Amino acid sequence: MTADRTPPRLGEKLPTATVGPFAPDQLARYAEASGDSNPLHLDAAFARGFGFPARPVHGMRLLAAFEPLLADWRPDLAAIDLRGQFLTPVLEGESAVLTARVAKIENDANGFIAVVRLMAQTEKGAPALMGEARLRPRGKF
Repeated sequence: MTADRTPPRLGEKLPTATVGPFAPDQLARYAEASGDSNPLHLDAAFARGFGFPARPVHGMRLLAAFEPLLADWRPDLAAIDLRGQFLTPVLEGESAVLTARVAKIENDANGFIAVVRLMAQTEKGAPALMGEARLRPRGKF
């Protein structure tokens, strides 16, 4: 942990993480917890009707998987914003590979904000999610 609240290095790569494979019960539990009961994520026949060979994982579930990656990397920083664009679905039974890189350091009245670019790829290497997290030192909100 970085105790002196120094900004991360521009271009610094975060450790890679793999999430999944996503099991049917995990999709159901996430749907219940999030309130997103779209049958696309819960009903295999419904998903096949839209051309998916299996149920797609909730995009927000995939985006949420970045939070522990960010917290483990710099526990002294807190995410103040997390956003993403969903590109290729990660399907039930598949895993996703998460990567991230520091893209920008912004100065503000409370010190700095680190802008981190996020990327998730399907296990076949297709881009599943591209996003951004904004982090600042804990206690500086």
